[in-house]
Amino acid sequence: MLISRRGFFGAMAGAGAALGQEGQRPVFRIKVDMVVLSFTVTDSRNKYINGLKPSDLRVFEDGIVQKISTFAEGTKTPVQVLEDGRTRPLLERPAENAAKPGLDVRPDAFVGTNVFVLFDTSNFMYRGFVYAEDAIADFIRGLDRADSVAVYTFSRNLSRAALLTRDRSEAIAGLRRSVAGDDTALYNALLLALRDAAKVPGRKVVIVFSNGPDNASMVAPDDVRAVAEDEGIPIYVISTNEVNKDPISSGVFRRIAARTGGKAYWAKTWQKQVEAFESIREDLGNMYTVTYYPQPNPNEGFRKISVEIASDVAKKYRVRCRPGYRPRGGF
Repeated sequence: MLISRRGFFGAMAGAGAALGQEGQRPVFRIKVDMVVLSFTVTDSRNKYINGLKPSDLRVFEDGIVQKISTFAEGTKTPVQVLEDGRTRPLLERPAENAAKPGLDVRPDAFVGTNVFVLFDTSNFMYRGFVYAEDAIADFIRGLDRADSVAVYTFSRNLSRAALLTRDRSEAIAGLRRSVAGDDTALYNALLLALRDAAKVPGRKVVIVFSNGPDNASMVAPDDVRAVAEDEGIPIYVISTNEVNKDPISSGVFRRIAARTGGKAYWAKTWQKQVEAFESIREDLGNMYTVTYYPQPNPNEGFRKISVEIASDVAKKYRVRCRPGYRPRGGF
């Protein structure tokens, strides 16, 4: 979700300053500029439903129907949805329409996906370090050419090994420069990766590759999950641990993935890791992304999002997306 606001921590600091100077509670004003919503549609056999059009979708926010501004499916050319329901390629928009509502995004913002890979290099990962690198490298090579990828590594601290790029060799070179670390501050690193991803327009996802336990973070996992949920960034988690060996981490991973529209995988072997990455790559290729400007809504708390398929009379389709978001406050 793209919104007009100060930074996550800057707004809190500003609020504190205002409170100290004025001696009273600060007043927050909410202004949501645009919501970016990514989702997949599957049938009862978990097969992706492709070929849907904007007219096939109904997006609701707190039960209020929303008007879709832009629409994209997988790696296909994104389209602008006109007032009369017709569409045209977003890349071909006339210059005179640049200032119209729904068009204040870069024309190529929704071509492909911005993928942020977060690789755990802590001492818990020593045993499978090389195999993990190989699985990630194979995933990067297999991304669609329209996709961009960034590689971050972390143990106690975060390292931006390769910034967002479409150059696969550059991304893999950054990955291969990874070095093993010590303690694991997974949620600290995830928060920083989300803050970077939030600055990028268009569709983005974060993929966490880790063995699970976190012993050094200063932030709580649910706080990080809430940021991803509000920003509309699906989180995919691949854990090299056994699902029952660390039930606390497994539960957190499930919750983070489900609440952001992503998925969680448990892949102890190299083959399972490759399969998990292949599943994610397939998800990205079949993902729909829409944007909309929210209709007037007095709710300043959690706003529920739902997507219905107009042609799905029997309600057999399943839509996987984040359940909602919280508008940020501004001054």
